[in-house]
Amino acid sequence: MGKHGCTLSGDLDDSSFSEPIPWIGSYAAAASAACAIAMAIDALQGIKNRKFWFPCKYFSLNATTLTLIAVATKLSVDLNTSMPRKQDQLAKLSSSVFICTAMGNFLPSLGSMENKELLTNMIALVILIITVIVNTCIQLATGAIYMFWKEHAVVMYLMLSLLGILISSALTIPATKFYFEQKYSNKYEEAMKACQYQATTCKFTKLRDDLARFWMMAHTSSPQFVIARLATCTASGAACLLSTVVLAEATLQSVLILGSLRFCHGDSDYKWSATLILFTQIVAIGVGSIAPAFRWSNAINFHCPKNSAKDFSYDFKVEDYWIRSLRQWKEYPLVLGIYGRCFRKIVQDMKDKFLAISILVQKITVLFCKFLQFISIFFAGCLVSTLHLLGNLINLLRCCKVSNSSEESRSNSHHYPEADLDKYVLHLEGEEKLIALMMRRNFDATNQWIKMGEKKQPKRLLQLIKDLPKTGFEGVRKFDTDIAVSLAPRFQEPPNCWALPVVTLTSITIALCSNEYHLVKELISSVKEGLGLIRIVDEYLDLDGELACARKAADMVWLGVDNKFKWLDLNLLKIMVSERNSREIVKELADKAKSMVIEFLEDKENGEFVKETPSKWPIRILAANSMYRISETLLQSLDSRDTSETQFGKLSLMISDIMGACLTNLRRVISMQCQKSAIEEREEMVRNAMVLFGKTKTLLHIFDDHPLPAVHPDDLAYVDKWRTISPC
Repeated sequence: MGKHGCTLSGDLDDSSFSEPIPWIGSYAAAASAACAIAMAIDALQGIKNRKFWFPCKYFSLNATTLTLIAVATKLSVDLNTSMPRKQDQLAKLSSSVFICTAMGNFLPSLGSMENKELLTNMIALVILIITVIVNTCIQLATGAIYMFWKEHAVVMYLMLSLLGILISSALTIPATKFYFEQKYSNKYEEAMKACQYQATTCKFTKLRDDLARFWMMAHTSSPQFVIARLATCTASGAACLLSTVVLAEATLQSVLILGSLRFCHGDSDYKWSATLILFTQIVAIGVGSIAPAFRWSNAINFHCPKNSAKDFSYDFKVEDYWIRSLRQWKEYPLVLGIYGRCFRKIVQDMKDKFLAISILVQKITVLFCKFLQFISIFFAGCLVSTLHLLGNLINLLRCCKVSNSSEESRSNSHHYPEADLDKYVLHLEGEEKLIALMMRRNFDATNQWIKMGEKKQPKRLLQLIKDLPKTGFEGVRKFDTDIAVSLAPRFQEPPNCWALPVVTLTSITIALCSNEYHLVKELISSVKEGLGLIRIVDEYLDLDGELACARKAADMVWLGVDNKFKWLDLNLLKIMVSERNSREIVKELADKAKSMVIEFLEDKENGEFVKETPSKWPIRILAANSMYRISETLLQSLDSRDTSETQFGKLSLMISDIMGACLTNLRRVISMQCQKSAIEEREEMVRNAMVLFGKTKTLLHIFDDHPLPAVHPDDLAYVDKWRTISPC
């Protein structure tokens, strides 16, 4: 009765139903490969940045990752597909181990989530794990999994343990975040007060010391790093490694010890894809074991004594932050629209009993994790003690001179900055012994990030700005004056961001000096480097977002100038081709811009836009208004007898004045980067601030020699306010 449908006997023709299964298996292999790549990138980033607790960035607990894991573990939930071969049975086991590896990997990522996001992701993870375990048990009962029973039982236990560890860690996050948010605010104020007392220190050194303090606070309070220091992270690393060992044992037993296991004959509907899944997941598990292994060893190293196991002590105490959230939930009354006093009492009692049990389970989980950590640290301490004894024996055989010189070099290598960084190490209860270790490991990070920034210094911008005259950035006051008649007298003039006059003046310079092509190219390269910094200043100092449209207008103009030498739709190179003097060229630019603004204001269809605040006008109109006002201002001082090179010098000086005035705000912006951010983003923002500091190091030294107006810093933050300030 056709290719599909019923057979001649009237039964359903299911002969082709299993044909797509190998391709479905390839989806599982592809999902496993995607997870492996994400875990590998996180591992490489951790090694590159010397963060051996491996923060999660690309492989974290979210909807995408959970979907990939669900697809990758297709074999674990496949109840009825026949899988008799050796690689089929191993692939089912590898799928379960893969889940353990994934959970061990993304544990620190719990700290980077908001509370609601954390709750929804944890619920989704619980559903996934329970589904996998139930389906695995069904397959063990039905015989779909007939080999590696013990291994499956161990892996399921580890999977449940890891789930409990993740839940336990998640319960601490709200309390630890609140605690560190308060501590950071207090220490930030303390650090700022410490800065005020360094009156004899130069501005540059003071800012560098500030960054060292801010980095120590931001790094040690980073939610992911906090989780990496918990006992649960040590336990998760151990469980993850143990699951990997279980898979390795099963693989070696089936491959190397021939005849020890008897597999069934036959073929699987997955065919070649089962082998592909097994290979891909083994690679993913191997790559994914790097981060948990390092976190486990790193946690041991945090607590392990340096010299001897006799110095080792461990406190089996459940600190308050482990159960604070549960205790608060227990104390809060239920706010439900439940009628009937008796029924409300029953519900309240049930809630209290449930949370009391939850607190008990949380304490047991924490103590279990601490016990695992204790065992790991104890044996590591014994190993360290043995190695220390061997080291002493070797030192006895060495020359005293070599020993003394090595001690001297060691003592000279530890140079701490002036800032008392140990005061700015933020830690939890019970982590007092880790303060010195965390400070010793991270005090050099400031110099490393600053050096990274120094490699990216804007050399062309420095070439443009280094010869700035010490006259108080006169170009800021000269580029736009009241000489230019307002085209919309009923409204205030649209505000300027720092970038908009820079790109407008650059456009005019190209139109006037296009025959000086090599100078124009150098100017564009310098402005391009400067705009990267100006955008940062504009973004951070525009606190109310009033200049958002002006910034977009500047970006739009610069895109055309940089790529096509065009201002909006006007080709700047072709303007100079005609035999016209400089005044006529600038007049054409002014007239073109003026007509655009007037057309916008007079168009009745734009009535709603016109009524808006000028700062919200369309970005093309903001760009045109800027061109009109700057061109009209230049016409008053432009001498058509000047050569192209002379005109280029005057305009480039005005551009460098504006960029220089803008970049005098860099110190303020760098400090704001360390403060104005959420706790989840703070470490990255402080790191960016240190890189920016290194990148602008030479610029900051240049601006130290330039006098600034004696006004409030807020008046120096905006180009329009700067224009109203009288010269220094």
